[in-house]
Amino acid sequence: MSRTITVSLPVVDLKASVAFYTALGFVWNPQCSGDTAAHMTWSESISVMLLTHATWRTLTTRPIPPNTSSEVGLNLSCESRAEVDAMNQAAAAHGGVADINPIEDFDFMYGRDFIDPDGHIWGAKWMDMSRMLPS
Repeated sequence: MSRTITVSLPVVDLKASVAFYTALGFVWNPQCSGDTAAHMTWSESISVMLLTHATWRTLTTRPIPPNTSSEVGLNLSCESRAEVDAMNQAAAAHGGVADINPIEDFDFMYGRDFIDPDGHIWGAKWMDMSRMLPS
C-alpha cells in the first residue's frame, strides 16, 4: 500500500468549505463524506478531511484555535506560475484571503499564500527543479 497523507481541518461551515476547496481544484469524495465531514482529494496521496467543529471535538479535547492564529502552513505544488495565480484568485473569490504574506518570486520558485474561510494557511507553490542550486 502506498503512503498517503490526510490533513484533518475543523471548519465552521462545511458546505462553504467544500465549495472553497472545490474551487481550488480539490475533488469531493462522497464515499468518505457525510453530514459532518467531507473528504476532499488533491492527488492520489494527498487529501483533506473537513470536519465540523462538533465532529472535531469528538476526536480531541484540545481547543480549536481562532481563525486569527497559525497552527501550521500547508503547501500545494502547482504545475506553473499561472496555476499559482489561479489558485490564489480562487481562494479570494470563495471566502478566503489572498496574499497574506509577500509573494515569493524567484526564477526557480514562485509562491503565493492564502487562508481558507477558517483561517488555515495554504501556499500555492511552483518550483523549477532544474534551476535549483546543487547542494
